Amino acid sequence: MKTQAVRIHRHGGPEVIQLDEIDLPEPAAGHVRIRNTCIGVNYADIYEREGDHGGPHSAKDLPITMGHMAVGVVDAVGKDVTSHTIGARVGYIGPNSYATLTNMPAARLFSLPDAVTDDVAGGYLLRGLTAEYLLRRLYRVGPGTTALVHAAAGGMGLILGEWGRLLGARMIGTVSSEAKAEVARAHGYDAIINYSSEDFVARTLQETDGKGADVIYDGVGKMAFLKSLDCVRPRGLVVSYGTASGNVGEFDLQRLHSKSIIVTRPTLRSWIAEPDEAAAASKALFDVLSGGQIQTPLGARFPLAKAAEAHRQLESRSVTAPIVLIP
Repeated sequence: MKTQAVRIHRHGGPEVIQLDEIDLPEPAAGHVRIRNTCIGVNYADIYEREGDHGGPHSAKDLPITMGHMAVGVVDAVGKDVTSHTIGARVGYIGPNSYATLTNMPAARLFSLPDAVTDDVAGGYLLRGLTAEYLLRRLYRVGPGTTALVHAAAGGMGLILGEWGRLLGARMIGTVSSEAKAEVARAHGYDAIINYSSEDFVARTLQETDGKGADVIYDGVGKMAFLKSLDCVRPRGLVVSYGTASGNVGEFDLQRLHSKSIIVTRPTLRSWIAEPDEAAAASKALFDVLSGGQIQTPLGARFPLAKAAEAHRQLESRSVTAPIVLIP
């Protein structure tokens, strides 16, 4: 069967992205074919396009069909699939999602509740599952916790702020402009630091009576990581979960010594690797999405053929909510 797919034939900037028509085999045993309805655009896609394999995804042979998540409708089922039927609404975290049709293992699909629309699931499935393990398992935030979130007005920052507040934590966010500060304030943050006009280290210490934040969520990387070590509390945790400004690179472990700081560089796939873990994580996410307990704005919607423009917008950091592609 033919499908449209956004691919790269070489690594580089958004200009290397192109829309191709390719052959998609029938789903193998244990797999299903999904007709994608909404595709999430994430920084993992940019890393792969650039050929940066320091992250969670290993190098692939070119040409590469891009994308790492989508939602859609089961279009065909392979042999031995009993868990999903044709017409079922599903989401998935997996490769080759920038396409009209994608084959995926049935065991790795998430069944979508009726209360969660395709747009919301497409924009927030990967981000929401990431927020779930960051807030509920890697570090269990709650009443008495103070969390600092970098890029608080971005797609991840918004859901971290909302969900962290829902769990009872005090949320502090950093942003680059007053416009983004207003967005972050509307999404759960108790205090906002505009790092373009003030030192986020000094302000974080001020906001925490000199103690520092209990946990710092850093999706920025190079520009924020080392300074984050200066404003986390003794025995606190700095989570480097993204590198929007570039990889952190090497640093002296002695920087952690005086305060016994804990640093981790996690990836979602490790936290949903087991079926039971994935099921529990998705239930927690769909519960908060279905209940209307957090806001779920979209930053922009692009047709599949405009994937390059979607990448440009995400890299510019001008959007304040998730970007999705619509086949």
